[in-house]
Amino acid sequence: MKREWKVGELAKLARLTVRTLRYYDQIGLFSPSGHTDSGHRIYTESDIAQLQQVLSLKELGLSLDQVKSVIDGNHFSLFDIVSLQIERLKESISLQQKLLQELEHVTSLMKRKEPLTVQEFTKILSAMRTSHLKFFAEREASWESHLDRLGDNLSEYPDDASQGRTK
Repeated sequence: MKREWKVGELAKLARLTVRTLRYYDQIGLFSPSGHTDSGHRIYTESDIAQLQQVLSLKELGLSLDQVKSVIDGNHFSLFDIVSLQIERLKESISLQQKLLQELEHVTSLMKRKEPLTVQEFTKILSAMRTSHLKFFAEREASWESHLDRLGDNLSEYPDDASQGRTK
């Protein structure tokens, strides 16, 4: 088995982008064990194990700051992480159950060929909106974070950005 990987190889293996791995290194979240003479990042098997931990914590819904804090041994215990995930799941389940109840109510009215009132439509739309707003708020926060990082990178290399090149 291979014992060392360059950043592109690890990115492909982990199904991440090279930019993501570079960003993790930049913020001190996940850094390579070494570098080649020409400055290329070199990752080892222990690095891969650490990356797995980072990705697992992200999968639990932790922000990058929270992941870094966990890895650094600060603020979050395994119990805290699991508890946080449980709370997020309960909140999501509650929103979905509310939407399900409203949809079932409307379906029962339709089966009985009873007219739907504006209030009933409003309740179902409200439940749908709440469910969707939570989903899109999380996605928006993620995109804003990505755009902020992109802006930071572009400001570091303004000549490259204006000429359409990346470093």
